[in-house]
Amino acid sequence: MRGSDQDNGRENGEGGGDERRPTVPKSAKEALRPERVPQPVQRSKKAKSQFVIFLNFVMTLLVLGAVAIGGVYYYAKSSYNEPGPLTVNSEFTVRAGAGLATIARDLERNGIISDSRIFRYVTAAHMRDGETLKAGDYEIKAGSSMADVAALLESGKSILYSISFPEGFTVQEIFDRLAADPNLSGDLPDELPPEGSLMPETYRFSRGTDRVEIIDQMREGQQRLVDEIWLKRDQGLPIENKDEFVTLASIVEKETGIASERPQVAAVFLNRLDRGMRLQSDPTVIYGIFGGEGKPSDRPIYRSDLDKETPYNTYRISGLPPGPIANPGRAALEAVANPARTDDLYFVADGSGGHAFAKTLDEHNANVRRWRRLEAELGGN
Repeated sequence: MRGSDQDNGRENGEGGGDERRPTVPKSAKEALRPERVPQPVQRSKKAKSQFVIFLNFVMTLLVLGAVAIGGVYYYAKSSYNEPGPLTVNSEFTVRAGAGLATIARDLERNGIISDSRIFRYVTAAHMRDGETLKAGDYEIKAGSSMADVAALLESGKSILYSISFPEGFTVQEIFDRLAADPNLSGDLPDELPPEGSLMPETYRFSRGTDRVEIIDQMREGQQRLVDEIWLKRDQGLPIENKDEFVTLASIVEKETGIASERPQVAAVFLNRLDRGMRLQSDPTVIYGIFGGEGKPSDRPIYRSDLDKETPYNTYRISGLPPGPIANPGRAALEAVANPARTDDLYFVADGSGGHAFAKTLDEHNANVRRWRRLEAELGGN
């Protein structure tokens, strides 16, 4: 049939080229479109250029800052280690409690360093925790660098002063010398230590040391010395304890200033004690009258002095006095602990600074007459 032919022609692609493509739904078309990838938002060239300029500026500042810091550090280190302005040795005092800033300022004011700020900051950077610049008097050498000065003040090796106490000084004489020393500080005790308990010696100290500290050193030193020598004493000495030992040593100390004579003088007194004879020592008479202050240098010993009743007058008492009459030194203590081997019982001045010794009273009286003639001759001249 005709209608069928037309239908068949369409189905078979015939129909004079009037072919139609199938219609795709709109929604399907959209589904077939390629997916669009989101594109990043591009900064403008102007904004990008400003950011780069800012970064360059910051980097330039950092580089310049580093160079500046390095330059300052190099300058500070060089200044810290280069020779200082001092042309001669100088003394400098670090006061107790002074801080680093104060010390640095004082150093610059005294012309010891050239820049207090450099000294302050570099020294602080070098010091470990707990380290300080120590109080004291210091001798700064000419040309010392800031590093040298800081090392010295950190070490605490300050200038040491000295005070000397001769053998035979009494406690009162020692206290008078301590009180008169301007480099010491602090008050002396109200109560004097026992006579004989202080060691005669030269003591070194830093300015401002407390006087009591020196006294403590003297007491400790004397105690150690007495204990040491007492342990090495000859056996059979007619002294019973360390108190008597120091007492007799103090008498020997005051009787002669010649070291070589001390063992012989000690032997005389020990021989007399062993025989029950009185010591008859002039220094004990003087101590009994004048005490630790001592006899005035222009006052002689009178015959009446020998008859005065005092606990120390060994012309009137038997045996040893109740305590020492001075502070004996090592040589006098050793002389009593290890006396000379002699039977001498007497001695008298010989006019040469020493003494003439005798075993018998007749020999002694002859020595006394000789001394009196010499004394008269010296007085006549």
